[in-house]
Formats: sequence, structure tokens, C-alpha cells
Amino acid sequence: MDILSYQSDFITFLESQKFSREPKNLYEPVDYILRLGGKRIRPMLTLIAADVFSNDYQKALPAAFAVEVFHNFTLVHDDIMDDAPLRRGKETVHEKWNINTGILSGDAMLILAYQYFENYEPETFQKLAQLFSKTALEVCDGQQLDVDFETRNDVTIDEYIKMITLKTSVLVAAALKMGAIVAKADEEQAQHLYNYGLNLGIAFQLQDDYLDTFGDPESFGKQVGGDIIENKKTYLYLKALEVANSTDKENLLNLYNGKQKNNTEKVTTVSAIFKENNIPEETHKLIEYYTDKSFESLSYLNISDKHKEGLRAFGKNLMSRKV
Repeated sequence: MDILSYQSDFITFLESQKFSREPKNLYEPVDYILRLGGKRIRPMLTLIAADVFSNDYQKALPAAFAVEVFHNFTLVHDDIMDDAPLRRGKETVHEKWNINTGILSGDAMLILAYQYFENYEPETFQKLAQLFSKTALEVCDGQQLDVDFETRNDVTIDEYIKMITLKTSVLVAAALKMGAIVAKADEEQAQHLYNYGLNLGIAFQLQDDYLDTFGDPESFGKQVGGDIIENKKTYLYLKALEVANSTDKENLLNLYNGKQKNNTEKVTTVSAIFKENNIPEETHKLIEYYTDKSFESLSYLNISDKHKEGLRAFGKNLMSRKV
């Protein structure tokens, strides 16, 4: 398992894809968002899965690229919905162009993602397309729940975990399963790898939520405190409501239900309440729980110990990231 080779070959594949066709205002934003960089975690997982089951990850490059194009499509539309100014430290698509361009370019990306499955024979194509359609719809379900939660005061932690499972985690899991499908792994084995990804994806999103509030603005690449400004009912917020005293609880509810003139002050106050109530430690505990749960699935995989260790190391690195 050579992560550097996966990354290098994936970037070479990405750079060989030409999105310089007409009309420019449709395809330039596609090219822009795909070349902004990012962690490339999902396509890496597709290549890893193909490698552990067949020792040939090159054939999974089109599927990996489809996953990356779809993921970036969701980011373009998410940024519009969140009115986010930055993505990976650069202007978001709708800020650089306009909202209408962001919507239409995002739509094109969803269709482009499907086209990359046409590189595979009919049986593989069908399996990939079925999984992809199911996953894409689940991501939409998760995004809608996220929006719904913004105006609700009765969101539970269980509901939140369900939402991030749909919005974030299913795509991490599907990325892995797609690599297994390309490698022609049997369904049971592919599903165990999916389960590994599903729990890893939950841990990943919890880590993202933590970094959104307590990350380093220089390395994080997004607006720190964005979730607080947007009144996102993250695990940090929900856990604080559960354990805080009545004064802190009342302050949180007021801050999340009123329009604040000073967002910097709001972020500072909410962060302080989180710290006072040991929310960073509680979040790290839950991240560890889902990471361990993810690693349990590895014991069911009929792959070499070296590959299992590689998947475990990948998960650990993901959870210790600062961006």
C-alpha cells in the first residue's frame, strides 16, 4: 500500500482530464474546484480498495475520479447553501463567479461523475452506478437534515450521528466499496470494507467539527468557527447542551437562536463554553470510539496483514490531521 503512488497517479490522471470546453463559464469553475487541491481522501480510498483486493489500482482511477468529482460537486452546492467565502483557503466558486454559475457547474459535475463509470464493462458499470445513485441520494438526505437542524432546538445526538452518516460517511464508505467492485471482490468482502469506511467517515466528520471550532485558521483552509456562525447543531453543541449548567445552556440557546451582530464575539463565547464543559475531550473520545469500531471490520477481511495494517494506519493518520 503506497499512498504516495496513489496520490501521484491520481493527480496525473486528474491533470490529464480536460475541462477547457465551451461554454467556458460552465467548465472553468469545474476545473477550478478540482484543481484547488484538498485532501483527496475519497479517491485514495477507492485506489486502496482496488489494490488490496487485486494488486492493480490503476484500473480504479476512473471510479476514483468519479468519486472526487461528485464530492467536489457537493462542496460547490454546500458552499452556496452556507454562504461560505472560502474553500481550501481560496474563494468559493459562487464568490469567484456567481451563484447561478455555481449551481449550473455543480449540476454538470454530477453528470460528469457518472460518465466516468462508462470506462467499465456492463456488469461493473451497473454495480458502480447502483451504489453511486444510492449514495448520492443519501448525501442529499443528509444535507437536508443538516439544513432542518438549523431551525430546530430538539435535535438529539443520535439524530446528529445519523445526519453525518448520510451527509459525509456514506460517501467515504462508497468510495472504498467502488474500489472493491472494480477489483471484483465478492459482495460480502466489499460490504465489510464499506462498514470500515462508514465508521471511519463518522469519526472523520466529528474530527472536522472539532477542527471547525478549535483548528488553526492557517492550516484549516476554511473559516474557523463557521459552524458556530451558521448555528450548526454539531456534536460539540449538542453535547454542551447535555452537560452544561443552566446558565451556559441558556447562553448557548440564545446565541444559536438570535441574530448576532458580532460573529467574532459569538465564536469566542461559544468556544469558551465548549472548553469549560470539556467538550473537546468528549469529542475526542467519540472520535476514538468510531475509529475503533471501524477497525473491527478489518478482522473480517480476507486480505494480507500488511494491507490490514495499512488500512489501520490510514485511519489513524486521518484522525490525527490538523486540516
